[in-house]
Amino acid sequence: MLNPGYTTISKFLIQQVPEGPHGRELAALLVDVAAVIKAISAAVGKGPLVGLAGLAGTENTQGEQQKQLDVLADEMFARGVEWSGLVGALASEERDDVHFVEGHGRLALVFDPLDGSNNLDVNLPVGSIFSVLVLPETSRGTSAVLQPGTRQLAAGYAIYGPSTQVVITVGRGTHGFTLDREIGNFVLTHPDIRVPEEGSDYLINASNRRFWEPPVTRYVDECKAGKEGPRGRDFNTRWVASMVADVHRILLRGGLYLYPRDQKAANREGRLRLLYEANPMAMIVEQAGGAASTGRGRILEVLPERIHQRVPVILGSRQEVERVERYHAEYDRGEDKPYSSPLFGERSLFRNG
Repeated sequence: MLNPGYTTISKFLIQQVPEGPHGRELAALLVDVAAVIKAISAAVGKGPLVGLAGLAGTENTQGEQQKQLDVLADEMFARGVEWSGLVGALASEERDDVHFVEGHGRLALVFDPLDGSNNLDVNLPVGSIFSVLVLPETSRGTSAVLQPGTRQLAAGYAIYGPSTQVVITVGRGTHGFTLDREIGNFVLTHPDIRVPEEGSDYLINASNRRFWEPPVTRYVDECKAGKEGPRGRDFNTRWVASMVADVHRILLRGGLYLYPRDQKAANREGRLRLLYEANPMAMIVEQAGGAASTGRGRILEVLPERIHQRVPVILGSRQEVERVERYHAEYDRGEDKPYSSPLFGERSLFRNG
């Protein structure tokens, strides 16, 4: 039984990482990742006290400052894990291709070093997302990390908010840790997180409504209709524009997070990256009893073709995910029956039939 408040992340990893050919290496790598997260937390926490440009070592415009801090976080991840000899490859949002590390390391770390960095200017939560894979013995090319999410050894994210928290899974449930700054360590505060089976929050960027596919519009319209609609209860809508912050809410409170494909030319295959955003979050949510889908299939079963491949992401309480999957299936079969009312009768630019 995990003992919240007395279990550090190191102790947790010793107890929980499954035994196997890479168990010891995985535990050691995740301890290194936790140290990187502490360093990024300190940098992000200084914010305007030193200026974001100062953290990145440059004096540029706001957009360039944000980009430089993204790059700085990427470098902190690389420096924090390369030295150990455990990692053979790194793949990141900030890198065009896979970076292979000299040595015999068999683990690959894929990560988004600073998710939601646009929020820094207005002091809203940001985060980091990461995943660990095993490299094939014979491959050192890009294909070595193009593995489906079902092969992840571990996944996690950090959220830099009022407190810094790490949520992690090694395939034995999902667990949350909070950074105790006085002792300088992450302490277990949320053991065995379970996504509530039913939640009243749905999180989506409503400004893209005119580009959504009809199944997504149908779901949102039914939620907006509240007690008077087919769902028979009221819902709340939220959107922080940081995947980490939004998924963290769903993980703890239940409901649904949606970043679906849409009809914008650049987003037809989805917006979020499969390897280092969708797959880690899908593993975390599934290990907590939730579900994660593209709308037309399980995220963890998608076969990646490119490092920065994008996919639709719909995850959260299992019943809500299954409902949206059913709406997609009905739409694809030509059986879509959207909810209509005087308030919510206009679904989108796209109609079936």
